[in-house]
Amino acid sequence: MDIGELLDYKPANTPKRPLPEEEVNQIQENETDYERQKKLRRLAKHRVQQIEKQEQERLKAEQERLAEEERIKQERQDMVQKLVDENLAGSDDGVLDEAALKRMILLFEKKVLKNQEMRIKFPENPEKFMESEIELHDILTEMHAIATVPDLYPILVNLKAVLSLLELLTHENTDIAVAVVNLLQELTDLDSLNENEEGTEILIDALLSKQICALLVQNLERMDESVKEEANGVHTTLGIFENIMELRPDVVVDIGKQGLIPWLLKRIKAKMPYDGNKLYCSEILSILLQNNEENRALVGEIGGIDTLLQQLAYYKRHDPSSPDEQEMMENLFDCLCSCLMDKQNRDRFLRGEGLQLMNLILREKKLSRNGSLKVLNHALSGPQGKDNCNKFVDILGLRTIFPLFMKTPKKNRKRMLSTEEHEEHVISIIANMLRNCRGTQRQRLMTKFIENDMEKVDRLMELHFKYMEKVEMIDASIDRKNTGEEDEDEIYLKRLNGGLFSLQLVDYITLEVCNSSPNIKKRVTHILNMRGGTLKTIRQIMREYAGNLGEDGDKEWQEQEQRHILKMVDKL
Repeated sequence: MDIGELLDYKPANTPKRPLPEEEVNQIQENETDYERQKKLRRLAKHRVQQIEKQEQERLKAEQERLAEEERIKQERQDMVQKLVDENLAGSDDGVLDEAALKRMILLFEKKVLKNQEMRIKFPENPEKFMESEIELHDILTEMHAIATVPDLYPILVNLKAVLSLLELLTHENTDIAVAVVNLLQELTDLDSLNENEEGTEILIDALLSKQICALLVQNLERMDESVKEEANGVHTTLGIFENIMELRPDVVVDIGKQGLIPWLLKRIKAKMPYDGNKLYCSEILSILLQNNEENRALVGEIGGIDTLLQQLAYYKRHDPSSPDEQEMMENLFDCLCSCLMDKQNRDRFLRGEGLQLMNLILREKKLSRNGSLKVLNHALSGPQGKDNCNKFVDILGLRTIFPLFMKTPKKNRKRMLSTEEHEEHVISIIANMLRNCRGTQRQRLMTKFIENDMEKVDRLMELHFKYMEKVEMIDASIDRKNTGEEDEDEIYLKRLNGGLFSLQLVDYITLEVCNSSPNIKKRVTHILNMRGGTLKTIRQIMREYAGNLGEDGDKEWQEQEQRHILKMVDKL
C-alpha cells in the first residue's frame, strides 16, 4: 500500500457496544482471538457483579429472617410465661393440680415427638426443626412448676414422663439436655423430701431404675465448659448427684461404678483456671470416698492417688487465692485421707513420693501445712503404716515433725486446724512411728528425746498435764449431767472428744520412751513428782487405752498391741 492509499483510507463506523449477554452471539468468525477474549472477559466481569449483588441481597434477607425468628421466639417465651403465670394465678392454692399436670405431660410428649419427627425429616436443615426445638425447650421450662408439688410425683412416674426426660439427656442439642438437667435438679431438691417424702422416694426410685447416673455422666462428657450455659449445666448435674446421694446414701457405690469417679478426677486434673465447678467436683468426690471402701479402691486403681498428689503439689509454695479455693484444697486433702484407709492406696502413696511431698509442704509453712499433717497421720497409722513410718524417718521427716511437736503454730482465722487438733495430729504421728519403726529408724527416733537435755521429754510432760486437766474437767461435767440414761460407750466417746484421746497418745509415747531409756524414766518421774503427778496415773490411762483398742481392723494386730502395752505398763 502506497502513501496515497493510506491517506485515502477510512475505517468503518464502530457499532454501538452490545450488552454482555449479546456479545457471545455476536462473535464473528473473522474476529481476532484478542477481540474474542476481550468480549468474554467483559462478560465474566459482569456476571461476577451480578453474583455479588445477589449474595448481598440474600445476606440481607437472611438477617431479616433471623431477626424475625428471634422476635417470634421471644414472643413465644413471653406467651408461655404468661400462660404459666395465669395458670398459677387462676388456681385457688397457687399450685398445679392433677388435671393440669396430665395436660402438661401430654403437651410435653407431643413436643418431644414433633421434634423427633422434624429432625428425622430434615436432618440437614436446622431451619426446619428449630421451631419445634424452641417449643420443646419452652415446655421443659414450664414443667419446673411440677417441683412445687411433690405430691404429684407419683403421677409423673406413672405417665412414663421420667423415661422421656432421661432420653432427652442424649439430645443432639445440648441446650435441651441442659434444660432437662435443670428440671431434674429442681425435682430432686431436698426441699421436696421435706414436703412429701413418699413422692420424692418414688421419683428417685424411678430415676435410678432408668440408669440416671450413667446417663448424666455421658452427658457430662460432651459438655463444653467454655460455653457459659453448658458450664452451668455441669454444676447443676453435680447438684443432682448430691441430691441423690443425700436422699439415697446406699447408691454411692453404684454412682462411683457408673463412671462419675473417673470423670471427677479428669475434671479436677484438667488444666483450667480454678472455678466453682472444680470446687463442686472436689466436694462430690469427698462424699463418694467418705465411708466407702470400694470407691477408695477404685480411685487407686485408676491412678487417682497420683492425680490428687499432683493437684496438691501446687499448694506447696502457693496459698489459695480465695476462700472457695481454700475449701477445694481442703476437700482434696480429705479425699487423700479417705483413700489412705485402703492398704493398696498406702503403697501407691509411698511409691508416688507422697511422703516427700507432705514433708516439703510442712516445711513451707503455707496454708496447706495443716492438710499435709492430716494426710501424714493417716498414712502412718496402724499396722499398714509400717513402711511409710520407716520411709518418713529415712527422708528426714523427724527434722520436720519435732519442731511442730515442740511449738504449736499460732492459730489464725485462715488456718484449718485448732491448736488441739494440730497437737493431736503431731502426737499421733510420733506415736505411730514409735509403734511401727524398728532398727536404725527407731534408734534415730529415740535419740530425739534424749538430745538437747531431754527438752522433748519436758514438752511431753507439759502436754500430759494439759490434757489431764481437760479430761478431769470433762469427767466433772459428765458427773454433774449424768442422769443414768447414757451408756458407757457414749460417756467414753465424750471423754475421748474432750481430750482423753490426745492424753492417751501422749502417755503411750511416754510409756515407749521410758521403757527404752532409764534416764528418760528418771526425768519423767522427777517432773511428775514436782507437779503432783504419779506414774500410777499413766498406768491407769494406758490400761484403759489397751482395753478399748476397738473391734475393727486386724484382730491379730490388736491383740499383739494390747499385750505390748500391758507389758510396758508392768515394767513402768
